[in-house]
Amino acid sequence: MKKQSQNEVILDHLIRKKTINPLQALKLYGCFRLSARIFDLKEKGINIEKNSEKDRSTGKEYAVYTLVSR
Repeated sequence: MKKQSQNEVILDHLIRKKTINPLQALKLYGCFRLSARIFDLKEKGINIEKNSEKDRSTGKEYAVYTLVSR
């Protein structure tokens, strides 16, 4: 059985859960460069939006990527 690439794993996650953020990508899939994987997916024509959210405890902003209906 072929091992899935990070791009495939991130896309599968987006299809199932609709959103992903960098901390989820790191914890779940060992993906340190989520923005690069999102760029790759967008290059393949996958419609993904980026929004910013603020962490309640630290006040720092982070990206949340959402799969737009296919």
